[in-house]
Amino acid sequence: MKLTSYFLLILILLLQLMIPRYAQCSLDSIMDTKIKEALTGLAKKISCTSIFSSGRLSSCPAGMVVTSCACGYGCGSWDIQGETTCHCQCSTIDWTTSRCCHLT
Repeated sequence: MKLTSYFLLILILLLQLMIPRYAQCSLDSIMDTKIKEALTGLAKKISCTSIFSSGRLSSCPAGMVVTSCACGYGCGSWDIQGETTCHCQCSTIDWTTSRCCHLT
């Protein structure tokens, strides 16, 4: 019984050594390279800022769009209205923050 257990353990270890572990890593590196090449052609820079407001709404300045929102009192329910305004949906809100970004 012990001999069979040792044999199976050695067989499993040998099989793990035979499986190529670099396949996923090389696919990841190829995708990273392709993404970087595509972004280099765009030559764009993203700039972001946070806008803090009292109440349920927080709007971005002209030319910027909302990428995310945060709400006071631990509220996690929010939506984006018209691409430029964060709206917190909880009943009690004391502040709202919009994360606003612009491609230059």
